[in-house]
Amino acid sequence: MEPKKVAIIGAGVSGLVACKFTLSKGFIPIVLEARGDIGGVWTETLQTTALQTPKKLYEFSDFPWPKSVTEDFPKYDKVLDYIKSYADHFGLLKHIRFNTKVLSIDCEGCSDEELEGWTLWGGTGEAFSERRKWRINVVDARTNVPLEEVVVDFVILCIGRFSDVPNIPEFPPNGGPEAFKAGKVLHSLQYSAMDFDSASNLIKDKQVTVIGFQKSGLDLAMECANINGPKKPCTVVFRTAHWTIPDFCPWGIPIGFLYMNRFSQLLIHKPGESFLLYLLAILLSPIRWLFSKIVETHVIKKHRLSKYGMVPDQSFLQDLSSCLFATLPEKLYEKVDEGSIILKKSPSFVFCEEGIMIKGETKPIPSDLVILATGFRGDQKLKQIFTSSTLRDYMTFHDPPVPMYRLCIHPRIPQLAVVGYSESASNLFTSEMRCRWLAEFLDGTFKLPSIKEMEKDIAEWDKCIKLYSGPYFNRGCIASLHVCYCDQLCKDMGWNPKRKKGFLADLFLPYGPVDYASP
Repeated sequence: MEPKKVAIIGAGVSGLVACKFTLSKGFIPIVLEARGDIGGVWTETLQTTALQTPKKLYEFSDFPWPKSVTEDFPKYDKVLDYIKSYADHFGLLKHIRFNTKVLSIDCEGCSDEELEGWTLWGGTGEAFSERRKWRINVVDARTNVPLEEVVVDFVILCIGRFSDVPNIPEFPPNGGPEAFKAGKVLHSLQYSAMDFDSASNLIKDKQVTVIGFQKSGLDLAMECANINGPKKPCTVVFRTAHWTIPDFCPWGIPIGFLYMNRFSQLLIHKPGESFLLYLLAILLSPIRWLFSKIVETHVIKKHRLSKYGMVPDQSFLQDLSSCLFATLPEKLYEKVDEGSIILKKSPSFVFCEEGIMIKGETKPIPSDLVILATGFRGDQKLKQIFTSSTLRDYMTFHDPPVPMYRLCIHPRIPQLAVVGYSESASNLFTSEMRCRWLAEFLDGTFKLPSIKEMEKDIAEWDKCIKLYSGPYFNRGCIASLHVCYCDQLCKDMGWNPKRKKGFLADLFLPYGPVDYASP
């Protein structure tokens, strides 16, 4: 029988591991990458960007970091070199079609009535169907000239959540960027796409205002402060203070011992838990509170957050469960002390002729350049890639990201998976585990449950995540449930979920990528 063809859209980290694992099962991977190189978001980033997680968590399970990389949080260029070395080592580049932009994908061989009538995924619960194919419309990304249509048996979308489609805040009439006459407005996406010299020249000697205080906003503020200093301070406007951790060892305790081992999973409610585990999570709730306080007091003391009015109202666990925590760039608060960065908290802002006006103040913040570090609309990318209006509707949900089984399979869309769209403490770690699971599914190791069972499972996961994320609910974030999530994948694949030798080791030692290097 001729091997099945699997299209993988995107050659970032998720696309590369998807390529490796589908290849290992004898399928023919066709990786379609719009850029001229691999690496995804790491190919267009800021000069100051570094890993947000320690490198031993951001590591391929079967391809360790080189010994020459000694720092725990390597800068972007070393991360990109590591990713490229992985692709070279496993011979993945020959399967990638560079500068190939996907305009749309269309499922051929199933009607809308069939989709609605299924009780099993794709009608059978299996990965492939002889009468259904995906047709992929592609163009040359450099010239926009149409290329030959790609026809495959399965599609894996690795198009990422943090690129391409910027999230632009909504403004009242006459309060948007059009009201700003004194300078220019950019999204962080546009700034990151510039070469470093152009980006530096753009902000040099400018009064820059950054909107947002998550990963991109933090890096932008540092970049501006390093270039301009206190003579032209960078103003950072943010709505909510979130926990920005200086390191992964609060009070000398590796954070993995608090949140990435099996014991930590006993402290929280989990999908499908027994009554005993439910009761145990309640009884152990004081320890859950203590673990969160260990991180919080460490951050507050180390950065003197009270001095800057930056102590978050919510717990660290809430930010962890929403994937709204970040690693603080080194010396950021020193830049605040020297006057190179000014922090402004406000529930809302509008543009005015001189810059921006924040709620509660009477004078505008004069600006030459406003950079919106306000995130991305990855849900729009997922929706817009489908030709079928029915499939677009399936990918439309009032509370993005779109609900998916095992965070990668939509119960109603056959022969398609999404990888790299959810978040965790280490997105590479999660993507690799998910691609292992997906490769086993494609190979027939297991079938998917009924559509009704998948939808029930999705609802249970939503319920558990909501318990701890509060108003910042993000169904794609499994940072506080990562071991539980990996357990589910292992059980599906027929692996033993307990990866460590000995009861105490398995209960208390942190789990990482190398624990899942082999069955």
